[in-house]
Amino acid sequence: MTVLDQENLPAALAALITAEQRQAVHEAPREKKLECLASALSRPEPEVLLKLAAAAALTVASNLETDPEARGLFPARLVHEYQIIPIKLGPVGSASPLPAPTALPIHLAAAWPPDATMVAWLRTFTPRPLTWHLAVPERIHQLIIENFGVGSGSLEDTDDGYVAPEAQKETEEVVDEDASVVRFVTDVISQAIEDQATDIHFEPQEGQLRIRYRVDGLLVPVPVPENLLRFQDAIISRLKIMARMNISEKRLPQDGRINFKANNLVLDIRVSTVPTIYAESISLRLLNQKKEAYSMDRLGMNAEEQSQIVDILDYPHGIILVTGPTGSGKSTSLNAFLRKINSTDLRIITIEDPIEYEVPGVNQMQVRPEIGLTFADALRHVLRQDPDVIMVGEIRDKDTAEIAIRASLTGHLVFSTLHTNDAPGAITRLVDMGIEPFLVASAIELVIAQRLVRRLCPECTRPAPIVRVKLLENLAILGCAATEAAGIDTLPAPVGCDRCRGTGYRGRIGIFEIFRLNEEMHELVLKRESTRTLAECARKHGMRTLGQSGWAKVKAGHTTFDEVLRVITVTEK
Repeated sequence: MTVLDQENLPAALAALITAEQRQAVHEAPREKKLECLASALSRPEPEVLLKLAAAAALTVASNLETDPEARGLFPARLVHEYQIIPIKLGPVGSASPLPAPTALPIHLAAAWPPDATMVAWLRTFTPRPLTWHLAVPERIHQLIIENFGVGSGSLEDTDDGYVAPEAQKETEEVVDEDASVVRFVTDVISQAIEDQATDIHFEPQEGQLRIRYRVDGLLVPVPVPENLLRFQDAIISRLKIMARMNISEKRLPQDGRINFKANNLVLDIRVSTVPTIYAESISLRLLNQKKEAYSMDRLGMNAEEQSQIVDILDYPHGIILVTGPTGSGKSTSLNAFLRKINSTDLRIITIEDPIEYEVPGVNQMQVRPEIGLTFADALRHVLRQDPDVIMVGEIRDKDTAEIAIRASLTGHLVFSTLHTNDAPGAITRLVDMGIEPFLVASAIELVIAQRLVRRLCPECTRPAPIVRVKLLENLAILGCAATEAAGIDTLPAPVGCDRCRGTGYRGRIGIFEIFRLNEEMHELVLKRESTRTLAECARKHGMRTLGQSGWAKVKAGHTTFDEVLRVITVTEK
């Protein structure tokens, strides 16, 4: 093994990049150095990992499993800082007698080759020989979190000096002095950003403070340090101070906002507290306003679906609705549509709560119900601003719906969202709100129902043989014909690898149901027909349901039946 000096890459790789790129690699955190080097070399990370290991005379370890016996040898703070994890103690399976325990080597997986300072520090904690391996940085980081807990390096070695919050004066100055709690909260939020979580939940339970992230639509328990409960009140106070809440008020729900900066990202975090029987439960919604916007391709729309939507986007007036439950990507789709039509000759104004994406050239307004600026009130004022296109974040009531419809009938293109299970249900929902059917039929041009399903990891997905009976059952549930199963013997299945953190999935993709009114459906709306009748008529005229769209994604290898069935509520077949 080549132990590297802190200022040097292996010579074989350092010669391939510029001085500025070498400096960028040196300055990057250990878990990001491989990514930085891969970017400098313009090569994929797996390939660069192999080259780095060869240059440093190390082996690459895959399918990592931690060694519980070696886990406690090193403090959490050091493990976090150096991004290392003990993976096993050797030798194993030897026919000869094992050496004394102190002679057994410790096998360490590292995100980057060790330098002399790092090795020296580790040797102060154990006399055992160290055997080094390189591994995928994301997997090492995940194992550190799983074994030591998120933020464990921040709270370590602080127990002795810890003073219970009830014995402190609850002020910003006191909490800020407890640097370990400040670091811990920052670590939790930073890890959520790293995991691409949309929400963080701090949930006081009996005997524990549970923390969960919502990742790819699913709630994921976060491993936490064993001593976390002792810091529970200080953590809650810290979050409330960051959100500019009243920390002495613990009986009433409160709402606040945090402007969080980390790694060149600026997040607008919405904070909500509710009192529970143990302590206040706090939820954080993470909004990265400068995050990369999605195109219709990236949303998962095929060419036919894009064509249907683009046709309507060229209309000078009318309403386009996107429907689905919370977290189904409605705002992301509307943002993609806005970017598609955005040009210097259109005046586009949005009314949002919250503003999730910044769109260059678009006038974006944040509603503020606490001062009387609701969707309906904002929409009335926007109509005096000479807009060509209006995006209303959500139609929540009859007032907003009436103004939106009036806007569309007076020459404006209006985008908005509704909470309904399917696309035809949006029509009956508006009628149920009290909107006259003839106005609904005249104004609505297109309704898109959508869901987000987890996308199979491209690195580890493997074809798996199907059970014919089960396939036919799933197709029936999704409303697809049995003939769709013809010629299909295998379907892609999740496996799990270091890249996807063992889940078998990476990212999400949309499935869509596009409902466009024609003359026959127009008459059905005027007669106040049910959602079922509208859906049957739409399918007769070629509408592809959410289930059928999901099956197309399964067949194309993007996702699995389990994912599609998880997100679709099928009310009829």
